[in-house]
Amino acid sequence: MREILHIQGGQCGNQIGAKFWEIWAFSSTFSSMHSIYAVTWMKCLVRFPLIIVYAVQRFQVCHSLGGGTGSGMGTLLISKIREEYPDRMMLTFSVFPSPKVSDTVVEPYNATLSVHQLVENADECMVLDNEALYDICFRTLKLVTPTFGDLNHLISATMSGVTCCLRFPGQLNSDLRKLAVNLIPFPRLHFFMVGFAPLTSRGSQQYRALTVPELTQQMWDAKNMMCAADPRHGRYLTASAMFRGKMSTKEVDEQMLNVQNKNSSYFVEWIPNNVKSSVCDIPPNGLKMASTFIGNSTSIQEMFRRVSEQFTAMFRRKAFLHWYTGEGMDEMEFTEAESNMNDLVAEYQQYQDATADDEEEYEDEEEEVAA
Repeated sequence: MREILHIQGGQCGNQIGAKFWEIWAFSSTFSSMHSIYAVTWMKCLVRFPLIIVYAVQRFQVCHSLGGGTGSGMGTLLISKIREEYPDRMMLTFSVFPSPKVSDTVVEPYNATLSVHQLVENADECMVLDNEALYDICFRTLKLVTPTFGDLNHLISATMSGVTCCLRFPGQLNSDLRKLAVNLIPFPRLHFFMVGFAPLTSRGSQQYRALTVPELTQQMWDAKNMMCAADPRHGRYLTASAMFRGKMSTKEVDEQMLNVQNKNSSYFVEWIPNNVKSSVCDIPPNGLKMASTFIGNSTSIQEMFRRVSEQFTAMFRRKAFLHWYTGEGMDEMEFTEAESNMNDLVAEYQQYQDATADDEEEYEDEEEEVAA
């Protein structure tokens, strides 16, 4: 049995986790998953469940980066787990600050400090934000007044899709380590945009045919990404399509190839066949088939760049800094975190601009130097 240890921290993380367990109660047994709530007794909490969970494949953390508990204690907990269990996969579902709507004034500080930790200590980060989720609820689901419950339902459907291959049999299985090996070409570039299909308003559900082409079209649609970054502004390094339900693997492969051929300019040319697919036989409760999308796109830098600009505007004036230094932090930590995030943006841009011919040019330069 490949076990998952699920941890949820802060108000946002606990609300997402509560909705996640609701979905699981209807769709799965609890034998493969154990949950703990993040409180201050971190080392005891992490060590105690592992006495029972002898074959943990990964840790899964739900938290937000804008507030205090999910960002500060959440990333501290992640770093402590990394120290204790360096060989286990660390997956996070991280809610980033939204572009227009802000819940907390010091969001840019909290998010930048958190990203600094996630770059080093997490293996896979699923990037989410409330504004993108609200847009999906308005535009696609046609909900007039979406609640946090509706937003969290979208997130938990995606979380369930990511873990389905661990819980159910399938024609073409995938686990978290396989996902990481196929999605992360360079260790720091492990921030993913996610999506789920089918997403249909209640009134039109009965008229919509669920087919592999239909799921494929919706899951790659920029409007259904759950973070505020447009994949059309960058290029996919890699992507994963995880299908659920009775379907032909041949049809899945054909659809994935079709997407890459029709949209070749949106995929980096130096990673051929950069879409991984998997098929799990058991669909979600109430659906005949579904799919979960995970994309490693260079356009995710839009989000980091936006947070970095907000951080710089406040940090230049040292605004609100006394609250952090008063708790024992040093200004240098802020400078390092800002620098790390800017480096991350530069790396994404570098690989977005790279071409397949760059290597040949590089080899030519090496030969000239050697001569």
